[in-house]
Amino acid sequence: MSRRRKFVEIEEVPGKPLRYYPHVLGGGMVADGAVVDPGAFVHASAYVDPGAHVARGARISSGAWVDADAVVGPDAVVGTNARVGRAAELGRGARLGMRVSIGDHARVGDFQRVDADEKVSARAVLGRVQRESVQQESSAA
Repeated sequence: MSRRRKFVEIEEVPGKPLRYYPHVLGGGMVADGAVVDPGAFVHASAYVDPGAHVARGARISSGAWVDADAVVGPDAVVGTNARVGRAAELGRGARLGMRVSIGDHARVGDFQRVDADEKVSARAVLGRVQRESVQQESSAA
């Protein structure tokens, strides 16, 4: 009888594997060190990197990537094949369309929408993010 592994290892730096585990809701790959609320949905073909926080009610769609230290707020949606850059923030209810790219350290405010195929530059700010609510809900996981 063969045993199935419950994780996937990717060797980012030679000799230092990064381990991803399937999320309970959707089966998406969540790295060691990431915090994803059990009430968030992570599609089976999506990735959440170490240090990232995904709050309750958030949806990470197919092929999406949430980079290291990024924050996805409550009820936010990361569209199909979209990327949330390193240490970027999506506020409560923010919506990213398909193939959107959010630059590193950028902030997309509460309830803001970014249309399909748009790019948000690194460190750009769209609207306001109420950090205390995003951090409380993502750390409560």
